[in-house]
Amino acid sequence: MKTWGQHVYRVGKEENIDVENPEESIELQKKYIEPWLSAVFQSEHLALLLGSGFTRAVAHQAGIVCSDMSCDYDTFPFIKEIQNAAKESAKAIGRGEPNIEDQIRAATSLAHGLKILGDERNIEVTEGLNALFKKFLKGIAKTECDIKRAVERVPSTFEQRETNDKENVSQSATKEKLDPLVMLVSFLLSFSSRTATRERLHIFTTNYDRLIEYGSDLAGLHLLDRFVGYLEPIFRSSRLDIDMHYNPPGIRGEPRYLEGVVRLTKLHGSLDWVYHNGFVRKVGLPFGPQDNYPTINSDPSNSVMIYPNSAKDRETSEYPYVELFRDYAAGICRPNSVLVTYGYGFGDEHINRTIIDMLTIPSTHLVIIAFNDVGSRISSFCRTIGRKAQISLLIGSHFGSMPILVDNYLPKPAIDRITIRQTELLRNRGVEFSLHKAEESDI
Repeated sequence: MKTWGQHVYRVGKEENIDVENPEESIELQKKYIEPWLSAVFQSEHLALLLGSGFTRAVAHQAGIVCSDMSCDYDTFPFIKEIQNAAKESAKAIGRGEPNIEDQIRAATSLAHGLKILGDERNIEVTEGLNALFKKFLKGIAKTECDIKRAVERVPSTFEQRETNDKENVSQSATKEKLDPLVMLVSFLLSFSSRTATRERLHIFTTNYDRLIEYGSDLAGLHLLDRFVGYLEPIFRSSRLDIDMHYNPPGIRGEPRYLEGVVRLTKLHGSLDWVYHNGFVRKVGLPFGPQDNYPTINSDPSNSVMIYPNSAKDRETSEYPYVELFRDYAAGICRPNSVLVTYGYGFGDEHINRTIIDMLTIPSTHLVIIAFNDVGSRISSFCRTIGRKAQISLLIGSHFGSMPILVDNYLPKPAIDRITIRQTELLRNRGVEFSLHKAEESDI
C-alpha cells in the first residue's frame, strides 16, 4: 500500500491518497463526497463514534484552548515507576505516547498493590490520584465553560442581521461569529436527520464532556440513554429499546415515530455521573460548571466520574462498562450497518477490536473522518484489516475541519421530502435538477 499524504479521501470508486491542494478542488471533491455520504447516512443502521477531536474542533472554532490529556506527576510518589508503567500501558493498547488515562491506570494499580502489602504509602498515591482527578475534571469543566461563553456571546441570527444593517459588518466576519453555534448544530443534524422509520442514529463517544448533550439541546434533538428518572436518573441495565412516538391529529391507535430522536452511549463515562449507594446516577451538573461547584470538588476519584481502574480491556467487563460496550457491539456489529468516526484517533484497542469484528460482515461500512493521522494509527489500522471496499476515508486538515466539512461535504441537515419529490418529478419530465444549484440560489 502506498504511503498516505497529508490529505486523503476515498469514497466509493473515487480515491486520492495524496491530495496536494484540496482547497482549490473543493467543487470536484464535493461532486464525489457529498452524494456518497448522503447515501451512506441513510443506511439501515447508522452509528457515529466521536473522539476528543470533536470537542477540539468546536473549541478551536470558538477560539478557545481545549483541555489536554497530558500527564502530571507532580503530586505522586514513585514517579519513575508510574511513568514506566504508563508508557507500557500506552504501548500495549497501541496509543504510543502515554496520556493521563495511562497515568491514572498505573497509579490506581500501584495504590491497590501497596494496600494489599499493607504499605501506608498507598495513602499518598490515593491523595495524588484525587488531586489529579480534580485538576483533570476542572480542565473539562473549564473547556465547557469557555465554549458556552464563546457561543452565548454570539448574537442570534436576527440580532446579527440588525447589527449588519446598522454597522455594515462584512459577511465573512458575520460567518466567523456564527460558526461555533451553527457549525455544532449543523454537524449533529447532518447525522440525525434520518427518516423516522429507519433505525435511530446511535452516537457513541469516548469523551467525558457534555458537548454532544449541549449541541443536541440547541438542535432540539431528543436523546435516549440508559438513565431512567428525573431528579437523579439511575443507569439501568435493561435494554428495552425505548423510543418516542406521537399520535397524528384525527388518527387513533396508529402512533408514528417522532423525528429527531438519537441514542447516546458514553463509553468511558461522563462528567455528571456519580456512583452512589450501588447505583450509577446522573447528577444535575450544568454545562460549564464553575470550579467551586460542589459535585466537582467532593471526592472526585470515587464519585464524580466512572473512570479507568486498571486496564480498559478489564474494565469493559466491570459495571457499568459491560453494559455500555454491549450496546456498542450490538449497535454496530449487524448487517447493513454504517459506522462513522470523527475525531477518533484509533488509539483504543478495545474499541478498534469491535470495529474489526463489524467489518467481518460484508454489508457493513466504515467512514473515517479525521483531522490528521497521528502516529500513523489510522493508516496502520486500515492496512492491517484490509477490506478496502468497506472503508471510506476523509483524512487531513481540510477534510477533517468541521466548518469545511459542514459547509461542503456533509449531507443537507434536514429531512427534505419536498426537494426529493421535486427532483423525482423533474427527472420524470426529463429535466435535470441540481440540488447544489438550488441551494446556491437560495431556493
